[in-house]
Amino acid sequence: MLAAEFEPCDPRFHALVLGNVHLERLYTGCRWSEGPAYFAAGRYLVWSDIPNDRVMRWDETDGSVSVFQQPAWHANGHTVDREGRLLSCEHRGRCVSRIEHDGRRTVLAAQCDGRRLNSPNDLVVKSDGSIWFTDPTYGIDSEYEGDAAASEICASHVYRIDPQSGAVQAVITDMVKPNGLAFSPDERHLYVADTGASHVADGPRHMRRFALRADGSGVQADGSVFAQSDAGFFDGFRVDRLGNIWTSTADGVVCLDPDGTLLGRIRVPEVVANLCFGGPKRNRLFICATTSLYAVYLNTVGASWPT
Repeated sequence: MLAAEFEPCDPRFHALVLGNVHLERLYTGCRWSEGPAYFAAGRYLVWSDIPNDRVMRWDETDGSVSVFQQPAWHANGHTVDREGRLLSCEHRGRCVSRIEHDGRRTVLAAQCDGRRLNSPNDLVVKSDGSIWFTDPTYGIDSEYEGDAAASEICASHVYRIDPQSGAVQAVITDMVKPNGLAFSPDERHLYVADTGASHVADGPRHMRRFALRADGSGVQADGSVFAQSDAGFFDGFRVDRLGNIWTSTADGVVCLDPDGTLLGRIRVPEVVANLCFGGPKRNRLFICATTSLYAVYLNTVGASWPT
């Protein structure tokens, strides 16, 4: 029998969850939890507490929580690259940065075509080493999650950082507020959430799917709408090895089949912002939800790459 947190909407959901597990709250005390990233070598997870300008660290070996970085440039989304380095989207820094193995901070992208980025939000690394990130204006809209400023680009795009040259190129330019993003397991498609309804009346609150070019340098054409959110927004999300999309919403985590069917929900008592797979077997879903960090074991595992 499933715990009350699990809400199947399709019979296929039962195969993805376990009947003897519950949602666990690992920590609370944040203002807006975001951007979890799991470090397998150290068995710990980091995540952002954006308004408090800090990055937190949860240790899987003993359950302890500490401040990983403060100040933290009002960092939002994080991921881990193929060399085990932390990549971050900085609101206040208005850039994508990387923490090197010796602790140095390297700015990877701060502008495009001579204009400053808005406030990078979320990012993912493709297997060829390219870094793809979204750049809405949430970090410059007010002083709460960054520094208030006017947009120099006057738009919000999805960008790609070339792994050889480091060049920054806009690859998707027709979204209102691009937010979370992830590749399909075979990297043939890129999913991107658009939370434009936060700024535009009747604006988008959906996820789009883009086919990638054969050489992986961009998308082939305008992406079709893959799914609509019926509870707030799709924000951050990740994909499991079967291609199912596990995405944040206002009332929890939604699981979508690769064909777009809503398979089920995991009810969370706070608005969910982002999530990632982790744990030694990568079968544990870590969930950032407003003030807290939650986790739940699933009967599936995260896609082998990216995390």
